[in-house]
Amino acid sequence: MKTLVVGAGAVGGYFGGRLAQAGRDVTFLVRPRRAAELAASGLRIHSPHGDAVIERPQTVLAERLAGKFDLIILGSKAYDLDGAIASFAPAAGPDTAILPLLNGMRHLKTLSDRFGPARVLGGLCFIAATLDQNRDIAHLSEQHGLTFGEIAGGSSPRVETIFDLMRGAVFSAQSSPSVLLDMWEKWVFLATLAGSTSLMRAPVGRIVGAPGGTDFILRLFEECRSIAVAEGYAPREEQSEWVRAVLTKPGSSLTASMLRDVESGAKVEADHIIGDLLQHAQSQRIQAPLLSLAFTNLKAYESRRSIDGT
Repeated sequence: MKTLVVGAGAVGGYFGGRLAQAGRDVTFLVRPRRAAELAASGLRIHSPHGDAVIERPQTVLAERLAGKFDLIILGSKAYDLDGAIASFAPAAGPDTAILPLLNGMRHLKTLSDRFGPARVLGGLCFIAATLDQNRDIAHLSEQHGLTFGEIAGGSSPRVETIFDLMRGAVFSAQSSPSVLLDMWEKWVFLATLAGSTSLMRAPVGRIVGAPGGTDFILRLFEECRSIAVAEGYAPREEQSEWVRAVLTKPGSSLTASMLRDVESGAKVEADHIIGDLLQHAQSQRIQAPLLSLAFTNLKAYESRRSIDGT
């Protein structure tokens, strides 16, 4: 199966690198700077599950992209989606499966409008990773899961083929007959985690250790959860209990990558993770004051970042 991974950053580099490590036919669509880095040093992964070095990863620049691919894995940030689509569009043929690993849900409509709904799969990943000072991929936790499936539900021959492609790679792959529910569950969790840690500028353990912190974070979770329920994607109780436990764990160092982006002065996915969920709340006439406060905080950060020229 001929696979194109869009980008070789933390997400695309990790999952694409693990597929390449397993001997799969993987090409990374990258910008010139990243192509030069990979040519000079290879693609390097540092992980609790074992390090890996892909000495000569296959790369291609957008202007040199030729031929169609069977699978396109999209791991870009949501705010880069339009640029990513322009870069990989020539590689999408009539039978190409497009597997986005973006946060939120808005991207599904964007991709379906551009390429047709039949070519777009639902997908999500759970991984904490970043590029370190050497531009290597640093995997920061034990989790490295990837879930995907047909948006319409159920299974299909192409889902089974993609699962076979991922079988044996050093990450946890799962095909799901209810991937939209999986995506909503992650969105609810991520919006709570990103909203709370970015607003408080602190990890989970510091928040719940402060007066009123546990009540705050659980109320924010219930706001986000109520939106999913209203939209017809009520998170399963087992998942909700896991989220509550994770979000109230004393001493936890867990933060969202959004907080790390704020602290480094980088762009954030405020509109895609928090803002879009708020729009769903408004359409369902649900009051979400804490989520709204978290969004205001992030938009103020974006405004300051724009004025500062960063």
